[in-house]
Amino acid sequence: NAEIVANGHSGGRGGRRVEYGRSYVVRPKGRHLATIVWLHGLGDNGASWSQLLDALPLPNIKWICPTAATRPVAAFGGFPCTAWFDVDDTSVDGRDDIEGLDASAAHIANLLSSEPSDVKLGIGGFSMGAAAALHSAACYAHGKFSSGTPYPITLSAVVSLSGWLPCSRTLRGKMEGSHMAARRAASLPILLSHGRGNKQTNLQASC
Repeated sequence: NAEIVANGHSGGRGGRRVEYGRSYVVRPKGRHLATIVWLHGLGDNGASWSQLLDALPLPNIKWICPTAATRPVAAFGGFPCTAWFDVDDTSVDGRDDIEGLDASAAHIANLLSSEPSDVKLGIGGFSMGAAAALHSAACYAHGKFSSGTPYPITLSAVVSLSGWLPCSRTLRGKMEGSHMAARRAASLPILLSHGRGNKQTNLQASC
């Protein structure tokens, strides 16, 4: 069964305090080899995914399933619901909520920061959670958040289920402009899945 841990909070990139909901932890049933933070979709919570992940035959993985902050969402006419960032349009031309994306990426990194040094770290998610996971991957590749604050952890894998790539208009240029970012992006394994389509790739190839 999933274990409930305390609510979380993190400072937004502009100093705004963001209150996150409960996190649910699924402990490994075997030897602890990896920890993955799994991010739910828009309007959901960590509890529903923790139950599904607990049933998977993956005994060496510890799952952390946080709940996003409740915030007004433009796509719902400003109605508040759990969301990793604000969104009004998921197309390439849609506005990117950089502050919200960075705040959630910082919260996710904080959840992983106390894991044992010999354990591999990963981030995955569904829909909006998948987009937040890919933003974290971009922050890892750059070595910093969009604000310039250093990104504090080393990622070993990212999983994106039915999501999209935030900041896609500018990401390729940023990757190509930094040898370190390009190298990290090329070496980070990413599983992209949408509907019945699956692709194993890296961030550089995804841009």
